[in-house]
Amino acid sequence: MLRLLSLLLLGSALALSGCASKVDYGDAQARETVNTDFGSTDLQMIAAKMVDDMMVFPPIVQMTQNRRPVVFVDRIKNKTTEHVDTESITDTIQSKLINSGKFRFVDMSVVDRVRQQLEYQSDSGMVDQSTAAAMGRQIGAELMMYGNFSSIVKRDGSTKDVYYKFTLKLLNIQTGIIEWTNEKEIRKTRSKSLFGL
Repeated sequence: MLRLLSLLLLGSALALSGCASKVDYGDAQARETVNTDFGSTDLQMIAAKMVDDMMVFPPIVQMTQNRRPVVFVDRIKNKTTEHVDTESITDTIQSKLINSGKFRFVDMSVVDRVRQQLEYQSDSGMVDQSTAAAMGRQIGAELMMYGNFSSIVKRDGSTKDVYYKFTLKLLNIQTGIIEWTNEKEIRKTRSKSLFGL
């Protein structure tokens, strides 16, 4: 009886330890190939391709030689069937461009909050007017960055093929001329074995 109880306790302990999970840190830059869905490696490849290409494009090199143009980022249209955080892609591109020292950006997503702060500083009577930010002094953007993200998915038996295309454009707001554009293509294929492994 005692032996049976010991075996039951040991079996319970083993079963519980089998359910335990372990969390570990990985390399955020490492290639991620869990499935064919859009992932971190794809985001990093797109951002690197777009920034590297833009920084060596002769008209952009000339434009940024003696000054830092002001850019605003419009949304990237997600034309895929997946839920992809396209803002995360443009955030990474924007960070790389700012850190290059060649561009400045205005953030249109916070305009309402900035307006509230300006009104508070000028109208509340609680802010020393010698330190208050003045209305109408913001710098206007001269370039707009925008684009599309699309995919084509094909299946054939146990094979799934996903083709992604990310297109980015830089538009001169005053002239309406596209100053630069490029695209990055990614193809991912997954084949299942006969046993589904």
